[in-house]
Amino acid sequence: MKALKRSSNSYSSNQPSSSPPASSWIHLRWSLLIVAPSSVPERGSLKSPWSQRKRKRTLTHQYWNGLFTPEGKLRDGGYKFLKKARSGGVDPSIRSEVWPFLLGVYDLNSSEQDRNAVKMQKRKEYENLRLRCCMLSDHFYQGNSSMTIDEICNEMIPEIVDHPQSPKICKDNDTRIQLSMEKSGDEGEEEEKSGIDHIDVFHAQTDSSDSESSVEESQGVIEADQQFIKDASFSRDPSNRTVEDFATWWRIIRLDAIRANAEWVIYSPGQAAISEEAAVLFAQAVQLKDYDHLEPFMIHHAARLVSVLESYAIYDPEIGYCQGMSDLLAPILTVMDEDHEAFWCFAGFMRKARHNFRLDEVGIRRQLSIVSRIIRSKDAHFYGHLKKLQAEDCFFVYRMVVVLFRRELTFEQTVRLWEVMWADQAAIRAGLGRSAWGRIRPRAPPTDDLLLYAIAACVLRRRKLIIERYSSMDEIMRECNSMAGQLDVWKLLDDAHDLVVTLHDKI
Repeated sequence: MKALKRSSNSYSSNQPSSSPPASSWIHLRWSLLIVAPSSVPERGSLKSPWSQRKRKRTLTHQYWNGLFTPEGKLRDGGYKFLKKARSGGVDPSIRSEVWPFLLGVYDLNSSEQDRNAVKMQKRKEYENLRLRCCMLSDHFYQGNSSMTIDEICNEMIPEIVDHPQSPKICKDNDTRIQLSMEKSGDEGEEEEKSGIDHIDVFHAQTDSSDSESSVEESQGVIEADQQFIKDASFSRDPSNRTVEDFATWWRIIRLDAIRANAEWVIYSPGQAAISEEAAVLFAQAVQLKDYDHLEPFMIHHAARLVSVLESYAIYDPEIGYCQGMSDLLAPILTVMDEDHEAFWCFAGFMRKARHNFRLDEVGIRRQLSIVSRIIRSKDAHFYGHLKKLQAEDCFFVYRMVVVLFRRELTFEQTVRLWEVMWADQAAIRAGLGRSAWGRIRPRAPPTDDLLLYAIAACVLRRRKLIIERYSSMDEIMRECNSMAGQLDVWKLLDDAHDLVVTLHDKI
């Protein structure tokens, strides 16, 4: 695809001179982290035809508590909950309770007892992943780079319970303050059972989710996806990932963690108050270095990024780690205090978002194709102009697709957009289709691709400017990348839902 080949030139001005990329893909990952998001005006400061229409309120703490039965089950299978969340988002005070439902960690029909059992099991699985990361680090330092991750994981199962350097971060008085070296006793067998096998379960769940959502797609999209797969120039069998792959992820994760943005701090004052002693101890536990210039709260945040991202790379070795994933994780770490809870929320998020980070670029190309179709269906004249400029593939919105508007919206606005998007995806997983929603948003059915409709809405709002002023794809890309500070998230969602109403059956 010609647009993807243009990526190297389009982002060359942002490339650090110290570490030239091996490919255009790596080139783009670096660029995603260099441009910090600008502040965006609060809702209401932008005049628009939508400003007079009141939006429904967010899902509040009181409303949320009223949705449960005495046994802790959501009433009506979660319909009222999802309806409220997809209309107005979630109040910040209950996000840590609500997000595991939106991201599929907890089943919508689960009881409180069921959720407690899931939480306990997921915690053990996460601790098991952290142990595996420690063991892989040992092999990395010993120079066993040719062994595959599967070979090492299978080989080290009997050794995990006795590993002397397995860090376990404990919380005391709501603060991480000690690194304990422990041996797992009777839990060893249970952890072995949960073990690396959950990677296959994850892929099975992903495939199931994909097949479920594919019912919503037209045959044309499916055929396009199949053709993209045939044309893909690079593919990796996850069972063939080696210690060398892990070592690459290990290094990049730590570089990205040190460069993380501090914009989340005001949304998580408890985590921002971490002591220097606790932060440094945690950083040492995950072998983080070069953090002397950071404040304690940023050292702590960077160490959490390392812990969760490194674990995810082992959990889903087909994807591993790519730059940009830290942008998606940061809001989750802000909301979820416990690393194991943040990890499983992130894994749920990545069921869909993981396709943005495939090295064969199949997922990105599919999404750009959908954005292109939305624009073509909505405004044939504007699409004709893009085609004349050889920009009809919509590569100019690449960054929006990869990191889901993290560079165009403020932290809080990004989270609002994601919550509405997650509610759509949760509704689809729960089987709540068009008929269940009646006149909501007006008659907008849930869609797995709400983000793409929002991206298309952004571009369509600037079609007159683009037609009159721009004569190249690079100019359009600069315009799209300059949208930060000019977007109203609620108007963006209203425009996206309007496109869903009129075009969903056609795309």
